[in-house]
Amino acid sequence: MVSFKSLAAVGLTLAATSAPVHAFSSYISQWIPVNYTTEGGWDNRTFFAQQEIVAAANWWASQGPWSVLNKTFMAPTNNTHDYLSWAPYYWADCSNVGNTTELTPQQVWSECNYVNRDGEFSPDVRLVNDTGNFQAMSDAVFYNTLAYKITGDESFAQKSAWFLDTWFINNDTYMNPNLNWAQVRRGANGSNGGQHTGVLDLHGMTKVASAVLVLRALGSPSWTATLDKGMNDWSTQYVNWLLTNEIALEEKAATNNHGSFYFSQTASIQVLIGDYAGARQTMEEFFEGIYQDQITADGDQPLESARTRPYHYRAYNAAAIITINRIAEYIGWDTWNITTKAGVTVKEAVDFAMTKPAGDEAADELYPDVAAIGSHYNDPDGKYSSWLAQQDVTYPGQAYFFWEQPFTDSGLKVYISDSGSVESGTPPANSGSNGSNGSKDNAAAALNPSPVVSFAVAALFGAVVAAAL
Repeated sequence: MVSFKSLAAVGLTLAATSAPVHAFSSYISQWIPVNYTTEGGWDNRTFFAQQEIVAAANWWASQGPWSVLNKTFMAPTNNTHDYLSWAPYYWADCSNVGNTTELTPQQVWSECNYVNRDGEFSPDVRLVNDTGNFQAMSDAVFYNTLAYKITGDESFAQKSAWFLDTWFINNDTYMNPNLNWAQVRRGANGSNGGQHTGVLDLHGMTKVASAVLVLRALGSPSWTATLDKGMNDWSTQYVNWLLTNEIALEEKAATNNHGSFYFSQTASIQVLIGDYAGARQTMEEFFEGIYQDQITADGDQPLESARTRPYHYRAYNAAAIITINRIAEYIGWDTWNITTKAGVTVKEAVDFAMTKPAGDEAADELYPDVAAIGSHYNDPDGKYSSWLAQQDVTYPGQAYFFWEQPFTDSGLKVYISDSGSVESGTPPANSGSNGSNGSKDNAAAALNPSPVVSFAVAALFGAVVAAAL
């Protein structure tokens, strides 16, 4: 049993932040294609996807910055810099307590037993929201770095640098470089520290690492040598924790998406700190190890299909594999055609996933995976673009369409509405959008930063984070 002290009790005044429901996608796992992004000269058909990225960057920038200090309760260490999250799928069962009066939340967390409900988020789990805050930070850095290159506006790079400094580097707000208290299981039958599943909380490090590489490559004045050294120092300590700590090594041994995201996260940070040999060794371990049994001959991912939300988990693990392939590609190693024992690749995994209905799950989780497969393996018969067009007629305006290239827009017309959403068809006459599929003539004007639009938001205990296990 562990106790969680309120930060208010030690006199800290903290900004209450959250990762709200909004109009912009938070992608499961991404690695910015560094060379593609920095070289420019993109297909005009990506114009509206570029607009969407800039709008997302503006929106996310209005929410930050984020820090591990932005939570109500601390880990039992009482160290404000320690990352903390609670196991999301564990629910309180107080039948063992025998109480005659209503229990306080703190009594529930310490006296009741907690039981696992796979895939079901405990309603109070985001009262401690380092998970959501990290995801929000990684999205903000991801989008603002892309917007910096798209617009040429240094203010976007300044925001990325600010968010990175606040989370990783600044002496007052940094996160300690470990996950010793991630996904703690509460209750009388709880864990005495973090669980290996908590390593998944930082799977968005792939977005962060690739964004830093882009800032470096573009020579942003905002990404100073001091910040770069601070980021390298933090990342070196964290990757050492990933490679040696018992909690992290348990996650490495996981054979499902947990293991996949361990490898993608670890390799991305090794690339960030310039350890290409280490990154390659990490990815070799993945392809020679757990990957071999993840995809069967028909393309199924049985470890994901067996879960309570199979559509989500199939897309989730495929996204991790795609990201690993992209990291390998960045260091000059082509892994896309490495097969499992069954002789198949992530392409067949996505092919299989496309045949399964989403049901009541979020269908759009699979869309970036489909575009990635169509982009890399080519789509000569239009299999992937046709499927996407049937599922989402706005896909050429979605952010992922910008970097999933070359890939056709299927002749679909889209535009960005005044509220910032991607819409299908021709815009109203009084709209600022021309509804075309991209034109360099109006790119500069349309991509200039505009006032942040207001979006309806909702929050569930301060966050919306699919921290899938």
